[in-house]
Amino acid sequence: MTQQRGPTISQVAVAAGVSKSTVSRAFSRPEMITAETVAHVMEVAARLGYVPNHTARALSTGRAGTVAIVVPDIANPFFPPLIRGAQAAADQAGFSLLLGDSDEDPTREDVLVSKFAPQTDGIVLVSSRMTEEQIRTHAERRPLVLVNRDVTGLPRVLIDTATGIAAAVEHLAELGHHHLVYVSGPTSSWSNSERRRAVRAAGRRLGLQVSAVAARRSTYDAGVQQVDAILGSGASAAIAFDDLLAQGILAGLATRGIGVPTQFSVIGCDDVLAATMSPPLTTVSAHGGDAGRAAVDLLLASLDGNHDDPRQVLSTTLVRRSTTAPPP
Repeated sequence: MTQQRGPTISQVAVAAGVSKSTVSRAFSRPEMITAETVAHVMEVAARLGYVPNHTARALSTGRAGTVAIVVPDIANPFFPPLIRGAQAAADQAGFSLLLGDSDEDPTREDVLVSKFAPQTDGIVLVSSRMTEEQIRTHAERRPLVLVNRDVTGLPRVLIDTATGIAAAVEHLAELGHHHLVYVSGPTSSWSNSERRRAVRAAGRRLGLQVSAVAARRSTYDAGVQQVDAILGSGASAAIAFDDLLAQGILAGLATRGIGVPTQFSVIGCDDVLAATMSPPLTTVSAHGGDAGRAAVDLLLASLDGNHDDPRQVLSTTLVRRSTTAPPP
């Protein structure tokens, strides 16, 4: 029995009234043609049941048609929107996306990147826990784009949470708080270092006392476990490394009968859980989905030899909700 073949790129081109190269670009490099043409080609291809032959394209271009993204903790709610943004950008360009989770372990991350390198055209490293030397070694072997890790000379997308964190400290000062505590995340996190530095700098500028509590790992349980240390600091407000830690802090305060925000104020970071918490969390919005899309776009541009803008910075804002109020 002869297997029925699917429609070819030539048949799609004829049905759409365009050239084969236009059909190819609609799937692989849609930014090179108009959005209307892309939509028309996609509609015709879907109607005919056409599926691009990535294997043939890889043989003709020398590319695998695949990129990878490695994150430190897929269970952290900050990363799924970022991954989704990366997936959307890869899909639009006709690339598949491989996903790796290093579980906050730099050794595992090193192994994952080494495994992905021969299978992919490039890799996005999100909040990498590896040393700069390790990152540069991998970058020599395969195109890399970093997210929330600032390594000079390498393409990177940085979320400027320092601006939003400074706004958070200013917000607490305006409410009348004189002593706040920063609850830090992973020690190897570039974002954690930037946020801790921003809290301290804003505190000095505004004449506030700033304490620090090290949660070390960004989890709900870590937030709960640090509540005694947070209260022991004598602060009237806490700024957490991220929303997940803040969620744990809220739960820990509730079990101790401490009202938020009437008795204690809490601010998170990333804005991935904040609106669904009770009470809704005041937090710094970090737009992780935008970072994922920008990173893949930057990676694909670098594959085409475009290195004009290797460092992109995304801004952040403070979103005021219901977990901050004047101190008691």
